[in-house]
Amino acid sequence: MFPSQVPALLTRCRFPARGSAVVAAVSGGADSLALLILASAAGLQVTAVHVDHGIRPGGEEESAVVAEAADRWGAAFQRRRLVVAPGPNLESRARRARYEALPAGVLTGHTADDLAETVLLNVCWGAGLDGLAPMGAGTGGGGRETPAVRRPLLQLRRNETAALCASAGLDPVRDPSNEDLRFRRNRIRHQLLPLLADIAARDPVPVLGRQAALLGDDAELLEILAAELDPTDAAALRSAPAPLARRALRRWLRSGDGERHPPSAADVARVRDVAAGAAVACQISGGRRVSRSKGRLHLD
Repeated sequence: MFPSQVPALLTRCRFPARGSAVVAAVSGGADSLALLILASAAGLQVTAVHVDHGIRPGGEEESAVVAEAADRWGAAFQRRRLVVAPGPNLESRARRARYEALPAGVLTGHTADDLAETVLLNVCWGAGLDGLAPMGAGTGGGGRETPAVRRPLLQLRRNETAALCASAGLDPVRDPSNEDLRFRRNRIRHQLLPLLADIAARDPVPVLGRQAALLGDDAELLEILAAELDPTDAAALRSAPAPLARRALRRWLRSGDGERHPPSAADVARVRDVAAGAAVACQISGGRRVSRSKGRLHLD
């Protein structure tokens, strides 16, 4: 028997068609346990995968919580163990390792609150349009941050996933690192968002979500248009609107060396100077060189 609020919550989720086989990343926290419940209620064939990266003790107990919940809701269960070495950027490296251990198309339990936090984090980093429309927030569902990862709960709130777990009698795993203010996301969650709510006299999470969705749709349109532009054609780059030229060059430079992140704005500006004839060649990150010859750009 599913909790009584499940039917209403499902109307705001974006799951694959009933009967589809899916893999869900389930840490044992409230969001991921809610994902497991809702995916099962949506009629999906769910495999719950718990990734233990060994950063903190208690991995066995957390895995047991997920295994018990998977059995209760009729899902298969898998546990995957990782070793993440201590050192700088531990959280970031652990997150990357978790995703690398999961299959393409895995479902995750990110909520509207996670989306709002990510938007604000990217503002702090000076991100462009794509960074302000993260996590597949556009109505077209483009998913620019990690296209292979699907997030069906982005219209739900964190308090709703906690309430769902409580109704189901589940005791979610509580990660103490989520309270550690040394991490920027936690400061945004516990300090910045409450301050914004006080200043605006309203909940900023839905506002940020709507903005991300609008910007996501704009980014998807620009991506489609930029794909039609040949980034090696100097004349075409010169005549194209600047947003399309920049986007086409980012796509080209990124594919040139398989970077996870797009090239810097400074790199793109230097390459545009080469296309415009202000320079014959330029150096960009990664020790690469872009040159112009007979109206074409070349990446070495």
